[in-house]
Amino acid sequence: MISAEDRRRLLDLARRALEARVRRRPPPSVDRGGALVWPCGAFVTIHCRGELRGCLGRVDVDAPLGETIAHLAAVVSDSDPRFAPVSSRELPDIDVEISVLTPEREVGSIDEIEIGRHGVIVEDGLRRGLLLPQVAAEHGWDRDTFLSYACLKAALPADAWRRGARILIFEAQVFGEHRSPGA
Repeated sequence: MISAEDRRRLLDLARRALEARVRRRPPPSVDRGGALVWPCGAFVTIHCRGELRGCLGRVDVDAPLGETIAHLAAVVSDSDPRFAPVSSRELPDIDVEISVLTPEREVGSIDEIEIGRHGVIVEDGLRRGLLLPQVAAEHGWDRDTFLSYACLKAALPADAWRRGARILIFEAQVFGEHRSPGA
């Protein structure tokens, strides 16, 4: 578990990295110590006035968490192919959410998947689709729907999880800032 102080430090780092990238300024320095040095996979999600504005992440654990968060918070501003780059006028209305991932593990049965607790990865060959734990809960999906959407995200048929695609799960500690519009 990440302490309240380290959550605050990570959110502050993510905010500074996001704003620096949008304003075309040098990236912030990354603090050391505590959870910021842990090798963890993570995602950074941004919302603008409550609407999804970008989400990018890394499952691999080849860098300290602080460096991963700083990188993701910067690139989510302009590299999520679903969205146009964030403009500086949007920054006051952007909320940042961080998901720090546990290592993934393959499931023996889909009954192991708990909605709201587990994120899923469906993979078949080189195709891989990942959905964070909070996605199914936010949309009110059941387990089958959750897996079907993970398949679609991997550009697989929605029922690929029933036909031999590999299913992995992970957990995430999710925390974020909730700023007032214009704050």
